[in-house]
Amino acid sequence: MRVTLLSGGAAGMYCGSCIHDNTVAATLQRQGHDAVLVPLYTPLRTDEPNVSVDRVFLGAVNAYLSVKAPRLARLLRPVRRLLDRPRLLEWVGRMGAAADAGELGELTLAMLAGGDGPMRFSLEQLRDWLVDGHRPDLVHLQNSMLLGMAPLLRETLGVPVTCSLQGEDLFLDELVEPYREKALEILRTRHAAADRFVANSRYYADHMAGLLGIERSKISVVPLGVHPQDFAPSPEVSELGERPFTVGYLARLSPEKGLAVAVEAFRELAALAAPEPVRFRIAGYLAPKDRAFYEEQRRRLDSWGLDVDLVGEVDRAGKVAFLRSLDALAVPTVYREPKGLFALEAMAAGVPVVLPRHGAFPELIEATGGGLLVEPGSPAAVAEALDRLRQDPELRRRMADSGREAIRRGHTAEVAAGGLVELWHDILAERPGRP
Repeated sequence: MRVTLLSGGAAGMYCGSCIHDNTVAATLQRQGHDAVLVPLYTPLRTDEPNVSVDRVFLGAVNAYLSVKAPRLARLLRPVRRLLDRPRLLEWVGRMGAAADAGELGELTLAMLAGGDGPMRFSLEQLRDWLVDGHRPDLVHLQNSMLLGMAPLLRETLGVPVTCSLQGEDLFLDELVEPYREKALEILRTRHAAADRFVANSRYYADHMAGLLGIERSKISVVPLGVHPQDFAPSPEVSELGERPFTVGYLARLSPEKGLAVAVEAFRELAALAAPEPVRFRIAGYLAPKDRAFYEEQRRRLDSWGLDVDLVGEVDRAGKVAFLRSLDALAVPTVYREPKGLFALEAMAAGVPVVLPRHGAFPELIEATGGGLLVEPGSPAAVAEALDRLRQDPELRRRMADSGREAIRRGHTAEVAAGGLVELWHDILAERPGRP
């Protein structure tokens, strides 16, 4: 099968969607499929070997000029490919990472307009590259914010287009009005351009069906997948020696991921555990727009005089080492998480998780048995669950074993890629002239 996966880069951030797109593309390639991963906006940043092509389409600079300075964009057409050079876009991504989603309204509407809007020239460059080069049997979009390009690709290539659903509601909610409502209006009509949709949880499939007016039968659920063998399990409880009970947080250092809730929960855990010591380790990407929030959390932790290790951003090896150092992971997201890749990685490493009872988490814990669910937004509930794990090493061991086995059985990269291939085969088989 020849498939093109179009994935939007995240301006130099380790992005769960980008990482998973890369994992799936690499797995498809190992399985013998002709899978090409194409970056959009900026290069993809992954924590595994990057298998995306060494070219970026709809680069951030060209996209910005197309919307904000269309006359200049037209004058620069002969050299616009130079503005899509990956190194330039990496630099621009670092410089522009402070941009708030609320400021991206015009760019969002331009992307959703697709071939009918200011992005047409850039989309035609992508289309021509596909026609002259890869010529896929099917095109898969990373998220529904890319649906604007679906009609042009379907018309030109004559192939099906499928689309993942993974976190668009959070982005839309951060847009200022009237851009949010206008974007939703466009999506509620544009979704018809996709043959099928893919969500990683039943929760998100149901939620996005209602939000965008998509017929629920058009959304397939394909679980996220990781490489369990890459995550060496945590040491056995009996081997931990004098190390204090250690809680980790591994996600973006942002309000929506629940860092403030986790910080308050750790203070309450320390009080519950006293006089026994406990340790809190924090790792994740810090966006410039969240720096003031993060510094506030640091000041709170410093004022309490607790045992806290601020690890910062971690690469693949650093992530594995971080998870191996934990007894439990707590990421009490404020918004309803549609995926939760960090939870899968923790369970693959044999680390029980404490998660809020909303979004994709209830079905994930039901399927794996790898952690505890708590009341959303409640530091006290998080602290009590962590203290329960602290006091019961046997419970931690059972959850670690259950989580590891469930990930090996149903949440591998091979399972995720296989679910997509099965869906794509069904779609291609339904088309006239296809075997």
